[in-house]
Parts: sequence; C-alpha cells; structure tokens
Amino acid sequence: MSQGVQLVLLNPYIYIFKRMGLMLAGTFIIVLLVIVCISYQVRFISRFEKIFQIREDFSYAMIHDMKTPLTSIIMALNFLRSGKLDNRQEMKDKYFDIAENEADHLLTLTNKVLTISKLENHKLEMNKTEVELTPIIEKLTEKFKAKSQKTVNFITDIKAETAYADAEYLEEVLSNLIDNSIKYSGESVEIRISTARDDRYTVLKVHDNGFGISDKDIHLIFRKYERASAVKRNRRNGASGFGLGLNFVDQVVEAHHGKIFVSSIEGEFTEFTIYLPLAEDKNPMQNG
Repeated sequence: MSQGVQLVLLNPYIYIFKRMGLMLAGTFIIVLLVIVCISYQVRFISRFEKIFQIREDFSYAMIHDMKTPLTSIIMALNFLRSGKLDNRQEMKDKYFDIAENEADHLLTLTNKVLTISKLENHKLEMNKTEVELTPIIEKLTEKFKAKSQKTVNFITDIKAETAYADAEYLEEVLSNLIDNSIKYSGESVEIRISTARDDRYTVLKVHDNGFGISDKDIHLIFRKYERASAVKRNRRNGASGFGLGLNFVDQVVEAHHGKIFVSSIEGEFTEFTIYLPLAEDKNPMQNG
C-alpha cells in the first residue's frame, strides 16, 4: 500500500519571498551601498576637477599678473643701461620710478600670498593699537589720485577718528578696497570713505559708483582664488588680479575679530562695510 503527501500552496509567491527575504534584503543593501559609493566618487572627482581648474586658473593669472611688472622693470633697466637717457634726467627719473613702482607691486603680491597663508594657519599676530584713521585715509587718497590713470574723486566723512587695529594691515585692507573700486569702474569713479562708531564697533565704509556685483557672484567674492565674477570683469574691462585681494581683506578683518559685509547693485554701486571691535570689547563679533 503506497502513501503520499500532498502540499497545496495557495499563494506560492509569499512562500518564495519568505525564503528569499534575507537574500533580497542583503542584495538591496549592497546595491544601495554601491550607489552611495558611486555618487560619492562622482562628487569627489567633480570637486577634484574644480580644485584643479582653480589651481590652473590661479597659476595662469598669477604668472600673467607678475609677468607685466617684470616686463616693465626689464624694459626700464634696459633703457637706463643703454645710456640713451644719460642727458635726459627727467626721462631717466621717470624710468627709475617705473622700475621702483613695479618692483613694489611684485613685493606687495608676494607679501599678500604669504600673509594669507599665515592667517589661515593662525601664525600671524595682529599688533593692535589705537590707530589714527585720518592720516591713513589721506595717504591712500593721495596715492591713488597720483597713480590712477582714471579720474578718481574721493569724498570722506570721518566721524570716528581712531580704530583699534593693526595700522599696517588696516591700511592694506583699505588700499585693496579702493584699488578694487578703481579697477571695476568706468573712466571716472567716485569713492566715498566714511567712519563712524557705536558703543561696540568702529565702522568703516568704502562706497563706489562702479560696475557693481551681480547677485549670483556676490557671495563668492571673499573666497580664496575665486575669480568667477573677476574673470568676466577682467575680460570686459581689462582689470588685472588673480583673486587674492578680497580674500586678504576678509582674513585680516577676521583676525581683528571683526566682520565685513558687502552690498551692491550691478551697474550702480558697491559698498563694503567693516566692523572692528573697540579696544575694550574683547569678544569676537557674533554672527547674526
């Protein structure tokens, strides 16, 4: 007599999924990990390519920006050595001035790179004292009036006579902002420099009627080597530079425990506002 067992599956798919559940879950996790890894790798490659492009742009711009003063220095020295200017003292002095100014320009660029590196590594200390603002502002306005090939009109409004800062670096900060105002403007530029004080900060403003900054670029301008907007303006207006000036300004202001803000309307104006804590205020400015 034979015997048998009969199995009836009302829903065979449920049975199959139960038996394969762990395998399916494991496969899903592995696929998810693969997708995450591929996504991360794509982002990493994209970021690496961006960094490589920034480095390439910076190297090209730096070489280009340094090549110009070097060429001028060599040209001036060749003229002076040739003896053609021995009997033309006025022209001789002019070529000496060219060589000296361009050498100073190269030194400024080099110092700027070194200073930013030290600031980023917290190896540069600010020698802060109560600095007289009027002499610094007068010195800078006279310098830029004399050296600029554009028509520059300065308007000053000094309500705060001093600031608690490192005099050398504060002067360089204002010099960078004025230089930017002149670079990114038409043939005639009006620059308003004002100072004021409240119960916590000395406030310095540099306002110009230049080309302005677009909304999409304004949040990028303080980044190191950021040339998104600068490149466009350089091509259109012939301004030189490789993206260190405003980053230098931002780093120095931060080293003073201050803050810098920018407001601008493209085609109308740009205004930089710097807040420097007073001597008795030792706490860094809070974000907000």
